[in-house]
Amino acid sequence: MILWILAGGLLLLLLFGPQWWVRWVMRRHSRPLERLPGTGGELARHLVDRFGLVGVAVETTESGDHYDPEARTIRLTADVHDGRSLTAVAVAAHEFGHALQHHRSYAPLLWRGRLVSAAGTAQRVGSGALMALPVVGAATRSPALMALCAVVGIAGLAAGVAVHLLTLPVETDASFGRALPILREGEYIRPEEERKVRSVLRAAALTYVAAALGSLLNLARWWTLLRGGRLI
Repeated sequence: MILWILAGGLLLLLLFGPQWWVRWVMRRHSRPLERLPGTGGELARHLVDRFGLVGVAVETTESGDHYDPEARTIRLTADVHDGRSLTAVAVAAHEFGHALQHHRSYAPLLWRGRLVSAAGTAQRVGSGALMALPVVGAATRSPALMALCAVVGIAGLAAGVAVHLLTLPVETDASFGRALPILREGEYIRPEEERKVRSVLRAAALTYVAAALGSLLNLARWWTLLRGGRLI
């Protein structure tokens, strides 16, 4: 019984721990700093102009900070767009980092963009195949058809995992290959603030870790179930 409780606690920690940590770091460094010359939104617009990203817009959103490559728009939540804190500055610089990746045709970002559409279709087909598996088994009693459904289902889930795994280096590059050098070399932050900004940039880069872990655990669960049923 104790082992089951410990296993459940570990699973919850893996799934929700990264999200909790990200929110904690963002809140910790969200205190307004009057010495900052502008808000996160103003910094993003300044960087767009400074690096010559013609056609890239900056706007507010309620759906989370992100860069939309199709619309070529940096979208920032109100706290970041209108905020004058280390969190606002770091997150705005991180999202600008994605815009800069797109502008410079950073290969992993382009691969992710192509893979997201295909993976979405594969995940829907895979989920449908897994849900149809019991029906196919009951209706046909065909091991071959059941095995086909299982393989299609696992392949669909694996496509989602591949997207999340490719996302991690893209996010890391946006934070530490683009945003941090820009903030440091442009003297947008003080040397003594770099450690705090690094924490925020690390949190921004790891936003998708929970989703990646969730996808991996779901894939492992289905793999174990299907292997146990000797379908794959």
